[in-house]
Amino acid sequence: MAKSNTLHIRIEPNVKEKAEATLKELGLSITDAINVFLNQVILQDGIPFEIRKPRYNKETIQAMEDTKNRKNLSKAFDNVEEMFKELEK
Repeated sequence: MAKSNTLHIRIEPNVKEKAEATLKELGLSITDAINVFLNQVILQDGIPFEIRKPRYNKETIQAMEDTKNRKNLSKAFDNVEEMFKELEK
């Protein structure tokens, strides 16, 4: 079937930019991805993924990022035992 309908949506520019970059790596355009999504809605008779609120709040997410990037840490430890010794002080 020929594609003849147009869908206009409003989206935050940074969301569009990040989505385009990710989809490009997958070999898809935003149009392709939306078509895949809508076809999955039809096939699954609903949203094709779970929708739920975020598991962590902003502060927790920031703390996890800081830990990953070793930022804002008072001290780094080579092992758990060393960390527990420091906590006992």
